[in-house]
Amino acid sequence: MAYSSAYKIGILGGGQLGRMLIQAAIDLDIKIKVLDPDNNAPCKSIAHEFVKGDFNDFQTVLDFGQDCDFITIEIENVNLEALEALETKGKKVYPQPSILRKIKDKRIQKQFFEDNKLPTAKFKLIENKSKISTTEWNTPFVNKIGEGGYDGKGVQIIRNENDYAKAFDRPSLIEELVDFEKELAVVAARSENGEIKCFPVVEMVFHPEANLVEYLFSPALISKELEEKAIALAEQTIKAFGIVGLLAVEMFLTKAGELLINEVAPRPHNSGHHTIKANLVSQFEQHLRAILNLPLGDTNQISSSAAMVNILGAEGYEGEAYYEGMEKLLSLTGIHPFLYGKALTKPFRKMGHVTVIDSDFDKLKEKVNFVQNNLVVKTRQF
Repeated sequence: MAYSSAYKIGILGGGQLGRMLIQAAIDLDIKIKVLDPDNNAPCKSIAHEFVKGDFNDFQTVLDFGQDCDFITIEIENVNLEALEALETKGKKVYPQPSILRKIKDKRIQKQFFEDNKLPTAKFKLIENKSKISTTEWNTPFVNKIGEGGYDGKGVQIIRNENDYAKAFDRPSLIEELVDFEKELAVVAARSENGEIKCFPVVEMVFHPEANLVEYLFSPALISKELEEKAIALAEQTIKAFGIVGLLAVEMFLTKAGELLINEVAPRPHNSGHHTIKANLVSQFEQHLRAILNLPLGDTNQISSSAAMVNILGAEGYEGEAYYEGMEKLLSLTGIHPFLYGKALTKPFRKMGHVTVIDSDFDKLKEKVNFVQNNLVVKTRQF
């Protein structure tokens, strides 16, 4: 298929990932149509077309995709039957619905790793809470719901028998609590013709309460050998799935030096946000290139070191968002804030991110600390 700027891409989901996909699509003169149930979704103000509707409803998704050349997602929790029906009508749907079925349910995803000899933590599938107390599995362990978890939600650590009450009373899985040295991620891309490229390995640091990424460094502070192994594992994983588009592969680096896949995400991912300013091609442009079957871009970093800091709503504040300290950030070089267009803040809500660039890693860390200490999302005081 020859490239045309007349293409229309439909995106299921109108959050910040969709917003950044639109920003990349504008450079390629591609029209974007968005479906989201929130009439104030971040995508609404910049999408070429915005449809308010439920992306879990069969008929809504089917109707939405009728005039689109390509359909993609920014969230996994969508109606797969409708996407399959659109495929039969000749629409290009990426990532493919058959692959989304293997990923959106973490139980199926985990089994896929085992079946395809992809290294992961030991696990067991559980049907409900009552089964956890009777299973032969030593504490501590992690309990994850099969479907519906995101941004740390849907994950519980069961440290002893007193925690059994916290377990999910729905289909879930339990897995060993990995004694890890670092949490790493690789964002890989695969085009329709099978070309694969990976972004540099990043090292993630998670917020202790919110269980979501607080900040990350790129490239990760690991040996060249481990870097090559992580990239090779990401390539092996995206080949196994056969996905067209992006696949973010989250990994544990154990204290024994092993790499274990934690989870994968079939879309742009928080671990790749820094690439907008830090790399020669961003993860968002790369996703568009992949689903349009265009040559994939050069993933090398522009600077020798980069970081990404999530801008989270401050504790104790809920209401109209006010960004305190923005002037301080913008007074420094190599600091690039990206706000997601969310009018209302609440504790730990992702309101934006800041990409930090510096050729000196020690100075990079100083800038990361500066961002964390000086930018606070509160509510406007009248």
